[in-house]
Amino acid sequence: MTAQSWQLTWGDALIGTLTREGVDMFWTDCRFEPASAWETVRPLFEASRDAWRRDDEEAALAADQAIYEAELVLVPDDGGAPITEFLLRISEQTARFRS
Repeated sequence: MTAQSWQLTWGDALIGTLTREGVDMFWTDCRFEPASAWETVRPLFEASRDAWRRDDEEAALAADQAIYEAELVLVPDDGGAPITEFLLRISEQTARFRS
């Protein structure tokens, strides 16, 4: 059985691939493999991660909103419908999302 995975895209650009490693309540935990366009959105995810780590909820929510407004899309490798409404966290080689 092949692990479920999603291509994270921004317009026509491939940001990276998320491969499911587990599920924790409402979150899907994944391994993240960046693609060439990752550097274009990386600052958005770093801002979110850093704000949550320092317990700055206002900044964290603003950073999460900026990620949402970037209109990223998760495209399932199994041919399922693209996911456009989700909350996503990426740090190093790990990612987690909830839709």
